[in-house]
Amino acid sequence: MTAATLSGRHIVVTRPSGQADSLCTAIEARGGIALRFPVLAIGEPEDGRALDEVIARLDEFDLAFFVSPNAVSHALGPVLARRPWPAGLRVATVGKGSERALAGYGFKDVIAPQSGFDSESVLALAEFRADAVAGRHVLIFRGDGGRDLLGETLRERGATVEYVTCYRRYCPAIDPTPLLRLAADGRLDAITLTSSEGVGNLRTMVGDDGWPVLRTVAVFAPHPRIVAHARAAGFELVLETPAGDEGLVGALESHFRHASVTLRP
Repeated sequence: MTAATLSGRHIVVTRPSGQADSLCTAIEARGGIALRFPVLAIGEPEDGRALDEVIARLDEFDLAFFVSPNAVSHALGPVLARRPWPAGLRVATVGKGSERALAGYGFKDVIAPQSGFDSESVLALAEFRADAVAGRHVLIFRGDGGRDLLGETLRERGATVEYVTCYRRYCPAIDPTPLLRLAADGRLDAITLTSSEGVGNLRTMVGDDGWPVLRTVAVFAPHPRIVAHARAAGFELVLETPAGDEGLVGALESHFRHASVTLRP
């Protein structure tokens, strides 16, 4: 039985709808109250012609890279509805969530870093060294925009790289009033932020009137870039955590355990 290490704590989970369940479950299993407030929405690309075109010529590529679980689901759904995955096309990704998503589609032997969860970690893998990728044709499935470090570095190492947009990200329209009331009452204990883009969206969603009360709530973020964005936005306490649900929950437990000890008479 899991200890109630987060008992009574109100913790905001800002992941997109459909991707928050595992973290919410972990928080609730420890007695916490998970508040779903997605700061990023995921939808179909505005123009799907590029994806349609690349599906027809998947056999041209040597390696397909999926940037996120969203890329997995929004690319493989259309692909597998039209054709089998080419036997010789290897698959790579980053992050445990993306690995699980690919496993759900039956992919095995996925190339992915076992430590580190960003483009730098991918580029450090042996399969992405210059001698491994030179002359190879790499396809990167991603959302609209995003970092170009992976593609640019692979080109420098001699690969031919194509991007294809398979989903779009946008700021959802959600009423922040319940969240702000909790914060104003001093009952909002933490906000988990797992996207740099989501930081700006959250600031926009709460508006200038809501921001002063929200900026005092402790923020937990699993990557230095997200931490930097949150601090630049004006959050007063931003804590960097290890990656994944386990890292976020562990950091929350540690923080509130220390807070309880500090407050004990």
